[in-house]
Amino acid sequence: MGVVVNRPSGLTVAQALKKSFELPETGEMVYLGGPVERNALFILHNAEDLDTSETPILDGVFVGSSPDVFESVVRRAADGDSDLKFRVYFGCAGWAPDQLESELARSDWLVCPAATEFVFHPEPYDVWDLIVAEYNRENPLFPGVGGNPDLN
Repeated sequence: MGVVVNRPSGLTVAQALKKSFELPETGEMVYLGGPVERNALFILHNAEDLDTSETPILDGVFVGSSPDVFESVVRRAADGDSDLKFRVYFGCAGWAPDQLESELARSDWLVCPAATEFVFHPEPYDVWDLIVAEYNRENPLFPGVGGNPDLN
């Protein structure tokens, strides 16, 4: 399972949750996590104190595992907890057995280490460019080429 981290939906968290919670409008967007289970909401957050049984999926990033955790995160954010970071997603990405491995073997994906800074980046539309730039720094197309091109 995965989520697309850089695609805001245009719908705010308060709008999306208005049938379940009465929240102040903060402007925090719901993200389109992927094409699977589009009616389900998922939450990634950095509040490790909410459920000590949770294992982080990335250093400082947890998946909300219960409605109580989901509500606690959203309410704490609405109350102004400045250390709390979270993202709410409609849907997720998923693969059939061996599908992802097959796609990786065909080099369908650029693979780079996951980083908390990209999950909670304040400018989601910049994330793709930042990750590709980092990938290109780590995996140059023409390694060792530099300086005067006439000498290469």
